[in-house]
Amino acid sequence: MITFNHFNFNVLDLEKSLKFYKEALGLFPVREKTAADGSFRLVYLGDGKTDFTLELTYLTDRTEPYNLGECEFHLAFHTDEYEECYKKHKEMGVICFENPGMGIYFISDPDGYWLEIVPAR
Repeated sequence: MITFNHFNFNVLDLEKSLKFYKEALGLFPVREKTAADGSFRLVYLGDGKTDFTLELTYLTDRTEPYNLGECEFHLAFHTDEYEECYKKHKEMGVICFENPGMGIYFISDPDGYWLEIVPAR
């Protein structure tokens, strides 16, 4: 049997990303791993309600943003507080795409990853 474990994003500024994910989505670190030589840090974020985690990989010597290409992937979140989330994300200036016909929108994190916000249905 295979079960889902986590999803990964590579980040340029770990502290900036941790702040964004806490403020925008309420995610917080649930476990961490740091390389013995200090070359990388892995921080797994959770929502406190599910077992799903988002792994933020931080390479300590990286100085350039990651090339995300076409960004043909995204992580989706659902909420029963859609209007409140929309207002908060609008105020944060992080909405990067809206599709009112489908009733969804996307926000972009500090590294340019797209995160879909879907109302609970």
